[in-house]
Amino acid sequence: MNDLRPIEVLLVEDDQADIVLTQEAFELNKLRNRLHVVNDGEQAMAFLRQEGGYAGVPRPDLVLLDLNLPRMDGMEVLSEVKADPGLRSIPVVVLTTSEAEEDILRSYHLHANAYVTKPVDLTQFIKIVQKIDDFFVTVVKLPTGA
Repeated sequence: MNDLRPIEVLLVEDDQADIVLTQEAFELNKLRNRLHVVNDGEQAMAFLRQEGGYAGVPRPDLVLLDLNLPRMDGMEVLSEVKADPGLRSIPVVVLTTSEAEEDILRSYHLHANAYVTKPVDLTQFIKIVQKIDDFFVTVVKLPTGA
């Protein structure tokens, strides 16, 4: 990724404990990135489309998406993102507690870039988030802009 600007990461998560753990994982990784957080699917779509209170927010380079969300679930968000020509190039990593095969298959059918099950162990959770961050920030070449 471009070394001149931080990576913009959108975390779509309604569980406060998971938000805090994800923030800690990003801070421990000490990479130049910015983590933005929204708590439901409708907020995610408003953020991604820069609507309402999210006008002027940066376009995310990566979305970490929980499936179990209020108002609009993660599958609906994933479907809308990947159906929108202006958003579909943004990588979406499903980061969820579900290990259900149907959720995994449906996520990939909707063009998720990766599916990761959240570990129950807090240390493992932080390591997983750091690995996702490492991979998408240091290994993968991400698109810049639409």
